[in-house]
Amino acid sequence: MEHATRYAAMFAALGHEARVRIVRLVLAAHPDGLVAGEIQQELGIPASTLSHHLDALETAGLIAQRREGRFLRYSAAADGLRDLLGFLYAECCTRSGLVSLSALKRTSATIGA
Repeated sequence: MEHATRYAAMFAALGHEARVRIVRLVLAAHPDGLVAGEIQQELGIPASTLSHHLDALETAGLIAQRREGRFLRYSAAADGLRDLLGFLYAECCTRSGLVSLSALKRTSATIGA
């Protein structure tokens, strides 16, 4: 898959509020991740809807799934997230100089506050 196509798929997967919330949840639970039921309980959405969102995020390479007996555990896909952040950093901070590293640090300090 061409790089631009891959990044577009990743951004598309993050284009829904529930999916962004899922990524934040599994990142907060890193490295163990969460079972699907824990994510469902936190988001308060039907299992079929959650399954759809989890599949989209996994297909995009942003989360990983592993089976534990009868349960599916989801965790952050470090490689995919690293690639996406690397792309953003290279395009916004290095090549164009649009966003400085110090501005990123200030922004990251306010996220979740």
